[in-house]
Amino acid sequence: MPRHRIFGVSFASIHPLYVAKAERKGRSRQEVDRVICWLTGYDAAGLQQAVDAEVDLETFFAQAPAVNPHAGEITGVICGHRVEEIDDPLMQRIRWMDKLVDELARGKKMTSILRGGAEGTDEAALSARGG
Repeated sequence: MPRHRIFGVSFASIHPLYVAKAERKGRSRQEVDRVICWLTGYDAAGLQQAVDAEVDLETFFAQAPAVNPHAGEITGVICGHRVEEIDDPLMQRIRWMDKLVDELARGKKMTSILRGGAEGTDEAALSARGG
């Protein structure tokens, strides 16, 4: 199976798009970072390091400390595909991240987006960074 082009896209190029999407809907960078940290296990410093290093999405997820054990609860359609039916694990993680940011931008409550929990976030570091 050929490698998807999106795997080589840098996380640093997508992150500002996620933030802009959320901010257009009244949400903040801090909230975007919180949902990404929840999904990946990165803390604020690790997330910023991934942005600064301009790692591609494949590396971003390969180096992620731990995908949240509740990530499998992320369901729905993104880019015309049901996220729970995506076979490629990396593509599924990328679409999970897309879905979380989409839910944030649509105004869902953070507890719902984080599937009822808040683990996997570094609240103090996110707040200190100013979101």
